Amino acid sequence: MDDLLVIGAGPYGLSIAAHAAGAGLGVRVLGRPMASWRDHMPDGMYLKSEPWSSDLSAPGGRHTLAEYCRSRGIPAAHGHPLPIGTFSAYGLWFAGRAGPEVEERTVTTVTPYGAGFRIGTDDGGVLHARTVALAVGVMPFTNLPAPLDGLPPGHASHSSAHRDLGRFAGADVAVLGAGQAALETAVLLAEAGARPTLVARRHRLNWNTVPQPLDRPPLRALRAPHSGLGTGWRSWAWSELPWAVRRLPAATRERIAATALGPAGAWWLRERFEGRVPALLGHGLRRAEPAGARTRLCLTAPDGGSVALDAAHVIAATGFTPDLARLGLLEGGLRTGLRTVGRSRTPELSPWFESSYPGLFFAGLLTAPSFGPSMRFVHGAGFTAGKLVAGVRRRLGARVPQPGRPGWRRTADAQDDLDGLSTVQR
Repeated sequence: MDDLLVIGAGPYGLSIAAHAAGAGLGVRVLGRPMASWRDHMPDGMYLKSEPWSSDLSAPGGRHTLAEYCRSRGIPAAHGHPLPIGTFSAYGLWFAGRAGPEVEERTVTTVTPYGAGFRIGTDDGGVLHARTVALAVGVMPFTNLPAPLDGLPPGHASHSSAHRDLGRFAGADVAVLGAGQAALETAVLLAEAGARPTLVARRHRLNWNTVPQPLDRPPLRALRAPHSGLGTGWRSWAWSELPWAVRRLPAATRERIAATALGPAGAWWLRERFEGRVPALLGHGLRRAEPAGARTRLCLTAPDGGSVALDAAHVIAATGFTPDLARLGLLEGGLRTGLRTVGRSRTPELSPWFESSYPGLFFAGLLTAPSFGPSMRFVHGAGFTAGKLVAGVRRRLGARVPQPGRPGWRRTADAQDDLDGLSTVQR
């Protein structure tokens, strides 16, 4: 029986596994390494955050993005966007050095079992662990506008469904949204020979400003400090004080998670977008209906009038909505019995990322209403990994590490757990 089983092998899962291994815990990590980045982002995309704020987290600050880039002669400088492909490769490099080998298996069930959990996988395997950390990323939570639900297959998709936008060359494509994903998807479509039109409820697009130099006079640095989530005191607070966010009232945390660091395009994308991608701003999507092989969007214009837009395909770059109900891998009673944050459908968590069910921990997007907007970004992985592993150690008490690891000793409780597995697959 493992001390900790990590479900998910993105930046959060890999960072948690690295810290757990460093703490001497018996840890396994299951999932496809960097799957969201490798499989669900189009070729040509860039990392929006600065390279220095995009490290995965290992004990002692080892295995940084800068170290990876230096070893391969890749520039990774402040103010210069890094290709998503480089970041994905860095994640794979980190996975091979910082923690246990990732097992590319898909978890299908997590069920309470004795003093721990029984975990089923899609290959028919059964594993057991004293604690579980769910670091499933964003893909279970894709948000598709309701008017698109009734369209026939092939008429609409979420932006995360596309690795290669070249298939839309020569086609009219409507892109819904006003954030980085929508803006960059529209640009990449145009550069691939498609004819995109951006549709957004917002009346104006927001663009991030060119980042200030890292080396600045003290007064300028004091007025607008750098942080992993951007420049300014508010971004600094979300970046550096997630523990303080958790102490706020639930309704306040929900509002912060929903509104802080809202949709905006990267400064380096603006020149590629303006003058090349037409945009219908202030237009709300009222209805979508098939029109032969095409799709007709019925929009509400800013003046209240109706506008129709026909497209060969609709791509909704409308983000992700955290919702425990989407986690079908959690046994039903376990899932519905968890305490939630206010009116949200996200788990209420302890300071160590532990849910109301002992031994069940969460990381990533689902934790934003507990710890704030930094949990939506790679930068939040460092805080999460350290606190979560400390929480696992608190939960386990003296039952660490596992056989074959330095310092392992068989306690009475650990022997009882192992004996209890005599009739099932360990």
